[in-house]
Amino acid sequence: MIMALLATALTGSAISVAADATATALPATGASVSLSMHVGRPDGESVVLRGEDARQQLVVMGSDAAGRSLDLTRTVTFTAAPAGVVAIDSQGVVSPQGDGTATVTATLPGTPPLTAAVSFSVESFAHNPGVDFANHIVPILTKNGCNSGGCHGAANGQNGFRLSLLGFEQLEDYEHLVKESRARRLSFASPDKSLLLQKGTGIVAHGGGGRLEAGSPEYKLIRSWIAAGGPPANPEAARLTKLEVYPAARLMAPHTEQQLLVTALYSDGSREDVTATAVYEANVPEMASVSKRGLVRTNTETGDVAIMVRYQTEVAVSRATIPLGAPLTTLPPARNFIDTLAFKKLQLLGLPPSPVADDATFLRRMMVDLGGRLPTAAEAEAFLADPSPGKRDIWIDKVMASGDYADAFATKWSALLRNQLDSEFADLGKPGNYAFHKWIRQAIQENMPYDQFVRHVVTAAGEASENPAVLWYRAVKDVNAQVEDTAQLFLGQRIQCAKCHHHPFERWSQEDYTRFSAFFTQLGKKPGLSEAEQRVFHKSGVATAKHPKTGEQLTPAGLGGPPLAIEGSEDPRLQLADWLTSRDNPFFAKSLVNRTWKSFFGRGLIDPEDDMRATNPATNPELLDALAKHFVDHGFDTKDLVRTICQSTVYQLSSEPNQYNADDRQNFSRYYPRRLPAEVLSDAIDTTTGSRTNFAGMPPDSRAVQLPYADYSSDFLTVFGRPKGDSACECERGSDANLSQGLHLVNSAEIMGKLSNGSGRAATLAKDQVAKSDAKLRELYFTAFGRPPTADEQTFVLAYLEQKSYSQQAFEDVVWSLLNSKEFLFNH
Repeated sequence: MIMALLATALTGSAISVAADATATALPATGASVSLSMHVGRPDGESVVLRGEDARQQLVVMGSDAAGRSLDLTRTVTFTAAPAGVVAIDSQGVVSPQGDGTATVTATLPGTPPLTAAVSFSVESFAHNPGVDFANHIVPILTKNGCNSGGCHGAANGQNGFRLSLLGFEQLEDYEHLVKESRARRLSFASPDKSLLLQKGTGIVAHGGGGRLEAGSPEYKLIRSWIAAGGPPANPEAARLTKLEVYPAARLMAPHTEQQLLVTALYSDGSREDVTATAVYEANVPEMASVSKRGLVRTNTETGDVAIMVRYQTEVAVSRATIPLGAPLTTLPPARNFIDTLAFKKLQLLGLPPSPVADDATFLRRMMVDLGGRLPTAAEAEAFLADPSPGKRDIWIDKVMASGDYADAFATKWSALLRNQLDSEFADLGKPGNYAFHKWIRQAIQENMPYDQFVRHVVTAAGEASENPAVLWYRAVKDVNAQVEDTAQLFLGQRIQCAKCHHHPFERWSQEDYTRFSAFFTQLGKKPGLSEAEQRVFHKSGVATAKHPKTGEQLTPAGLGGPPLAIEGSEDPRLQLADWLTSRDNPFFAKSLVNRTWKSFFGRGLIDPEDDMRATNPATNPELLDALAKHFVDHGFDTKDLVRTICQSTVYQLSSEPNQYNADDRQNFSRYYPRRLPAEVLSDAIDTTTGSRTNFAGMPPDSRAVQLPYADYSSDFLTVFGRPKGDSACECERGSDANLSQGLHLVNSAEIMGKLSNGSGRAATLAKDQVAKSDAKLRELYFTAFGRPPTADEQTFVLAYLEQKSYSQQAFEDVVWSLLNSKEFLFNH
């Protein structure tokens, strides 16, 4: 019906434009629908277009009584009255035609038809306002990729022409574009013959190809600027202060569209539509795509997709939630606030979760995640035999109180804090590595509050023998490493880009980076008492850092915080620690809870876990906020946080997908299986084969998860992705399967040696003349999988053992098959 009405031409003095896109049904047939038109300004405020080059994107939304909405921008009919003031194209873009005022009306045919209207004023149509280099020309260059890293924004430019990366240094850009090479790139007498336009349109051969369309609004704007003599940016012109995008968030069905509206807010209070010149990028392209003009198109995959919008130095995000819409009549029981908020999101998506995992699966999963080892056969049998309804909570607390928990998380934090051998000191430095690992492990075992843990590391002074935390400064040797590791590890902020230029996807500038680095500029190092130790100390003096562009000496400031005045006698790191660990710090608690969430689910609520920029939002912001608040309210108690996560139903869901959630990768509707970490897998193989790995310099019964530093020599651990401790990024730990791993498990000398060890499990079972064969098989299955064999498994394996006369080789074959099964190699 809507399409039929769209075909009806409207009459009168108004201009009429019908949309050219196929209409999409409103959320509910027969629902009461309202129409609204959005222009990036407060309701009722008229839109002013100045000059013939001005443009305004319209977004028309239809909403029903339930609040469900649909983009109708390309479905409605636009009219403008009176004629001759503005024109509207089928995409909802308004352009001026002459000075005056007019009303633009969007009409959705029906009985009765629905309408929405906005008032427009056109000024200075015949006298185009001056074009500002910074506010108008540079964004066009950025939009068309001219100043990208792969083009003229590269460090050395391209073909003798260099621009600053993404246009963040506009004064430099003006010099390069207008004055360099005897101003050959611009022709003020004949603007259309300018190399900038001729290469941009492809008339003259250009490595980047044609990027501009002759006669387009962008072309006209550049031409006007050249015709005016290519003036530099006006220092008095208003500067961009904020970027807004509409809609900021929306529920979208698969295979639907949403036109974005991007508005720039300036220092003088003015607003400008920059939809056509903003840059767009979807963080999950499999879920949605976005055109150069900001039209979002969803695909079939369900979940959340963020559309990053960038204009000059500002960024904004529009989020689209794409529901599956499956029937969700019942949910597993919610045990705490994690479940309440996670299930709320699943209900919104129409994404049924898997059921709760069985006891055997839960115990093995929890022991691996929390304790870094498999449950013993005796532990698994006892757990399955226990009828107590609260046994899962009891075992969570039992593991957290054990040394296994401290071992597992000390391995993680030892790598993140770069506890590795230092080539400068070689073996002489090992005592420091052992001391640092011991300190980390003790802090975890004793549940040192996380804010205190971070304070100890960041403010560490002295020598390793008296304060092991100073070993961190042996790895992060210079100010840049100290700045970047602190931000990434404790704040979830990757600010490396801001060292050289404004961060392309975040608000951090070179000034932010420089001020943050000032906290570390008074850090001194000198030889310690022993040959392999350094003494870390505070050098008296006012802490400042020199801005690499302006040369200005800047005082310290936290990211997004005000500059601080710190006395020369005070170690600035003390105030850094105060700011870092403040309850009000917007990054600190969220960073840790997100990192901890990843430890148990394989991915963070924000992923990657240490890239918590505004343009990479959480898949469940409510849950992340609630976890952070819970963490702060409980005194930064890490064990309490871990307990809360492990006790949740969400953590205890089965990894087996149902008919709806097999493709879910971000909403935790099931547990996501992942390969055992290298250290855990090494120990699991040792346990299952009954043959220990000997680590040089370690006690005989030491496990891989107890090794004191990240780069302890081990071929097995290297092959299976153990991190080297070269960075603060968890991405160093490899989790992907590869050919080397497969070959190592199938026929490496190390694995074969463990299987055939005369004191190993296979040999012991073969020699045992007392235990029955089914009991031996039960022992194997409980050791490897934490469960008894199924009837089919028992029948098959016992038949094989009998066929092979219960020889050691037969038992070796059985153990080998268990080691190479997915059930063994993965936590699930």
